[in-house]
Amino acid sequence: MSAPSFAAKWKILVPILCLGFWSPCAMSTTPASRVGSFHLDAPLAQVFPLFTAEGERAWAAGWEPEVLSGAEERGSAFRTHGHDGRETTWIVIDYRPADGRVSYARLAKDSNIGLVDVVCSEAASGGTDVRVRYTLTGLSSPGRKFVREFLTEDHYRAMMEEWRSATSAALAATR
Repeated sequence: MSAPSFAAKWKILVPILCLGFWSPCAMSTTPASRVGSFHLDAPLAQVFPLFTAEGERAWAAGWEPEVLSGAEERGSAFRTHGHDGRETTWIVIDYRPADGRVSYARLAKDSNIGLVDVVCSEAASGGTDVRVRYTLTGLSSPGRKFVREFLTEDHYRAMMEEWRSATSAALAATR
């Protein structure tokens, strides 16, 4: 009996390697997501700019974006530092002010990566409804812990209330 050819060995070896390298244990974490919303008593044209890199300065304490390229348009990039000092790099991936839509890709150094989608829409009763979705993936054990805690229902609801309160105050200050 002759030894199996290289091709025959490869047919056996490839599935074994694939199972090892692409097993659920070796695959990346599934992104986690949470959506929240709130209402603001102001027209869309006044509300939407609050959700740009520069506009957020008016209502987010400690928000000091360092613009790396562009301004608000798709492809613009900026960097921030959180309350814990963690550096986060943001890239605008969708910017449609007429539709009340802006989306960002973000990388929190050594922690997590994800998307933030903000949709502002005119409410039937007047004012603007704001919907915010974070979709995050932890990049490390502490990053996965951060994502789990950040996206809990209680934390996210409290964050949306903080955003509502702070953006309402910023809008009132401009009137």
